Amino acid sequence: MRICATCAVEYDEDSLPAVCPICADERQWVPAAGQLWTDLVGLREAGQRLTWAEAEPHRIEIAAEPKVGIGQTAQLVRTPAGQLLWDPPGYLDEQTVARVRELGPVLAVAASHPHMFGVQTEWGAALEAPVLVCEPDARWLGRSSARVQLWDRDLELTPGLSLHRVGGHFPGAAVALWAAGADGRGVLLSGDTVFPNPDRSSVGFMRSYPNKIPMSAAVVERIAARLAPLTFDRVIGNFGNAIDTGGHPAVQRSAERHAAWVRGDYDDLT
Repeated sequence: MRICATCAVEYDEDSLPAVCPICADERQWVPAAGQLWTDLVGLREAGQRLTWAEAEPHRIEIAAEPKVGIGQTAQLVRTPAGQLLWDPPGYLDEQTVARVRELGPVLAVAASHPHMFGVQTEWGAALEAPVLVCEPDARWLGRSSARVQLWDRDLELTPGLSLHRVGGHFPGAAVALWAAGADGRGVLLSGDTVFPNPDRSSVGFMRSYPNKIPMSAAVVERIAARLAPLTFDRVIGNFGNAIDTGGHPAVQRSAERHAAWVRGDYDDLT
């Protein structure tokens, strides 16, 4: 198994592409020096480690330090029936795997979209869990595994914990809804499908964040419509960014603002 050094997504060694397709896509980028590959052994020898922090009761944040690939923060959500590892890092170690397993069975490993695949099948094997991939994004898988299970639209992992395809950033871009989070007010794990902004009261919608490619008004309104029936107060992004309260109206308000700007409603302000 090889890992793209730029996005930290895993690939089969025997069918390694010349360039990581995820990075060559218009949403990402290939370094000026060209494609670079690494693996778990090389990362470990370089001093890679994982951090572990309880962000709220039954939600743990796991991140690679120093940053590996895009550098997402994974979310480990605990329920009475088992756990969800969301947006897995592009690295794992025995200590963190042991800590996760000590907390109980893992229902699934899942990512919000292909940029966040990380070493998901490696995590799935270590945790003896299925790796859930939204079907429209299966074409971006770089590593084959019998653990991969495809899903689409909505998927309930256990009562109070579900996955929802909303599209936009990728056709299969998804969010996870944890009903018991935020003291029962509900938590939306949004990846960067819906990106909590630095103002902590609004979110962004982009086809590409690094290359600044926006989405149309129609697509953002469709995302907002898919999220409208869900109940949540907190929104957790994948880089330590969050809206702690008022998340649901913030998403709807932000979608309206985005649509208005790209339609040209505020051109007089420019």
